[in-house]
Formats: sequence, structure tokens, C-alpha cells
Amino acid sequence: MYEKLRYEIDGPVGVLTFNDPATLNAASFKLAEEMLDVFGRAAHEVRCLMISGEGRGFCSGANLAGGLSGPMDPAGFDAGAALETHYNPVVCAMRDLAIPLITVVNGPAAGVGCSFALLGDLIIAGQSAYFLQAFRRIGLVPDGGSTYMLVRAVGRARAMEMMMLGEKIPAAQALEWGLINRVVPDTELKAEGLKLAHQLASGPTKALAMIRQAAWASFDNSWSDQLTLERQQQRIAGRTGDSIEGVMAFLQKRPANFTGQ
Repeated sequence: MYEKLRYEIDGPVGVLTFNDPATLNAASFKLAEEMLDVFGRAAHEVRCLMISGEGRGFCSGANLAGGLSGPMDPAGFDAGAALETHYNPVVCAMRDLAIPLITVVNGPAAGVGCSFALLGDLIIAGQSAYFLQAFRRIGLVPDGGSTYMLVRAVGRARAMEMMMLGEKIPAAQALEWGLINRVVPDTELKAEGLKLAHQLASGPTKALAMIRQAAWASFDNSWSDQLTLERQQQRIAGRTGDSIEGVMAFLQKRPANFTGQ
């Protein structure tokens, strides 16, 4: 059904795999369109979504060759047009996804591929993975939400280092900086990602969805606004079947059986 990715369902978990290994899974327009289609499906079909890359890389960034034809005319060229039509809708859909999202990073996560990786609620990297803000190498500015996420994730100084020097940040360094959650051996990467995805999928996924929404909102909300949001979400969460089950399981001293309802 898809040309640039695979989408498989493993019980309550959806697995989206970038599948263009010849380009290290470069983000073509076609890939962006297919990602949006999967996000729309996954929100109704599964309780957690995992994203990974086939072959030696997670995603090498936007497919520049795929979006250009003929000589470039600097006066008429708009390098931001593709953001508006394709890439920004993808990163916004990832941010607003109604289910937990795990990104499993193998090899390079570069350019907009770095943005895709960092949008995970949990970010698991293999030992050989690295994160690269490559834009300055071609005279462009970071996109895909990178200028927003990086400063908030690792602070201004480290974000500026990544964006202005354009150096690879190995997985171990990314973990030390607090950019990602875990580093595991490459041979165990997919299995570890799937294990965590199933752990989230077996949880109170409506509450988990609200947690991810609240975390994103906290970037820009005032203290008062965030307390108001928590109040609103708690009213909704407290009325879910999973909350009732969780309380009963606590009182009865047994494991909770969450159903996502």
C-alpha cells in the first residue's frame, strides 16, 4: 500500500518503518504524505505508535534531489515552500497524535529526520545512532520545529552548538545532554523499542495522551494556564474506565487491567 514506508500492527502497537534504505530513508514528499496517512489510521487502530528506520539509518533528512528539477533560480526559489506543504503538517501531526509515540533511532537522524526522532515521547537510540543538524552545511536554517525543540530540550548553548556547528551528536552524548531517553546495543534496538511500545499500549492510553498534550503545552503556558489545563484534564481522566479500574486495582492490591477506555 505504501511506497516509502511500512506500516504493521503488532497487537495494540503500530509500527511505522521508513523504508527507503538506498537513501538512508530520506524524507521525500511521498514519505511525508504516507506518514500523514498512517498517523490518521494509527490513532484509531492502535494504542501506541513506534517509528523506526529500515537499514543503516533512521532518516537522513529531506530528499533534496527529489524536490528539485532543473537549474535553481535563487531569485524565485522558495526553500520554505516544502515546509508549508509537507513537512510542517507531519511534525504537527506527530506533536498532536492522540496516542503515545516512541521513536527508535538507528544510524543517522539528520535534518528534518532529527526533528522526527526528537518528537517521540520516548526516544530510544542504538549505540551507532547520531543526531545531526545539517542545515548550515547547505546554507539553510534548521526546520521541522528544531529551533523550538532543541532550545527547550538541551538549553540555548547546546542547541546553538548543534545548529551552528552542524556536528554529529553521538547517541551517548545525546543521552548525556538529556536529548534522548535510552541508548541500547544496536542488535537490541528494535526489540527494546517494541517492548516499551507494548508497555505504553497496555497502560491507560487516554491519560497518556493527555500527559503528552500537557507536556507540549507546558513549553508555552504560564503557571496559571498550566494549572488550569491540569484541572481540565483531571476531570476528563477521572471519568475514564481506566481511572476507575486503576483506583479499584489499587484498593484491591492487584495489577490494573487497563483497556484504553
